[in-house]
Amino acid sequence: MDKLVIGSGSSELTVEERNLLSVAYKNVIGSLRAAWRIVSSIEQKEEGRKNDEHVVLVKDYRSKVESELSDVCAGILKILDQYLIPSASAGESKVFYLKMKGDYYRYLAEFKVGNERKEAAEDTMLAYKAAQDIAVAELAPTHPIRLGLALNFSVFYYEILNASEKACSMAKQAFEEAIAELDTLGEESYKDSTLIMQLLRDNLTLWTSDMQEQMDEA
Repeated sequence: MDKLVIGSGSSELTVEERNLLSVAYKNVIGSLRAAWRIVSSIEQKEEGRKNDEHVVLVKDYRSKVESELSDVCAGILKILDQYLIPSASAGESKVFYLKMKGDYYRYLAEFKVGNERKEAAEDTMLAYKAAQDIAVAELAPTHPIRLGLALNFSVFYYEILNASEKACSMAKQAFEEAIAELDTLGEESYKDSTLIMQLLRDNLTLWTSDMQEQMDEA
C-alpha cells in the first residue's frame, strides 16, 4: 500500500485507494492500541500486587508495543506529509488527510510522556484545526468526513487534553448542525453520517454523565 502511494508521485489517490490506505493502517494501529491498553492494565495490576518480577516483564513488553506504535505512526505521518497532503486538491481530500494526520499524532499522545506527549498533542491540535477550517468552509455539516473529524477532535479534547466542557460543546455543535440539515443528506452517505452522529450522541451522553458524577463527588 505504501508503494502504491509513493509510486503515484504527485498524483492524487482515488477515493477507493484513499479508503483502502486508511483501513489498512487503522487495522494495524487498532491491534497495537488494543494490545497497549491490555498490557498497561496488567502492569497496573501487577504493580498493585507488588509482583516486581512480573512488572519488569510486562514493562519490557509494553515498551516493545510502544516502539511498534511509534514506527507505524511515523510511517503514515511521513507518507501524509510528503505525498498525500501536498497532492490533495479537493477540500474533501484535504480534510480526510489532515484528519488522518491528527489521528496518528493523537495515537502517539495516548502513550508518550513528558515533552514527547506535549509535542504530539500540539501536532494533533494543529492538524485537526487545519482540517476543521477547511471542513467548515467546504463540507456540509452532514458530510461523513466532517462529522468524523468532529468526533475525533472532541475525543482528543476529552481524552488527551482533559477538556471535558470543550469536548462536549464540540460534539453537541456538530450533532445539532447535522440534525438541522438531515433532510439534505444524500442516500449514498446517509448510513455513514447517521452512524457517526450516533457516536457523537453516545459520547455526549457518557461525558455529561461523567461530568455530573464528578460534580456530585466534589
